[in-house]
Amino acid sequence: MTSKRYKKIAEKVDKTKIYPIAEAIKLLKELASAKFDETVEAHIRLGVDAKKSDQGVRGMVTLPHGIGKSKRVAAFAENLKAEEAKSAGADIVGGEDLINEIKQKGKTDFDVAVATPDIMKKMAPIAKILGPKGLMPSPKTETVTMDIAKAVKELKGGRIEFRSDNAGNVHLSIGKVSFDIEKLKENYEEFMGVLKNSRPASAKGDFIKSVFLSSTMGPSIRINPRA
Repeated sequence: MTSKRYKKIAEKVDKTKIYPIAEAIKLLKELASAKFDETVEAHIRLGVDAKKSDQGVRGMVTLPHGIGKSKRVAAFAENLKAEEAKSAGADIVGGEDLINEIKQKGKTDFDVAVATPDIMKKMAPIAKILGPKGLMPSPKTETVTMDIAKAVKELKGGRIEFRSDNAGNVHLSIGKVSFDIEKLKENYEEFMGVLKNSRPASAKGDFIKSVFLSSTMGPSIRINPRA
């Protein structure tokens, strides 16, 4: 059931209008009324056939101003590489011990995972646990790497993964309502640039169908995808 608060602020959004990005962010900030610092989210409908495996979209982007919170990073590594991950700021570090713990408990206490190539085969038993949560490291997102210290630092500093869902949509947090307009705009533009370069070769027609911005508790605002 839609609350009176939501209805009241939703009336201020012109549903027939496609807003320029800066104007949309300004309006979104004005409409934010929660008692906490709401997250600003971008929702993109892509022109892909989500049923075809070769049209899945997945990538990584480093937002210039971060998203307003630090991600918990798990590093699957052993020996020297484990020490490098710890020094770089990984929240959880382990090899077979960490794999066995996840296998037994089925629980994950991290937002993103990185791994060295040599340990990936050992992670096969927990692929069914990490995969559905989008936590399985992958060379495509540069989360399987020998330079694990660099990966950890970048992920702690604002590098985040995006991937298309079963309906061919991509959703990404681009910051907090408390960010100023220019920082949110720069984060959005960086993400869209990377997303557009992630277009599958087999995708036909317009790749970006529509783009909406919203805050955690606010209405969606449609914006110009070509702006």
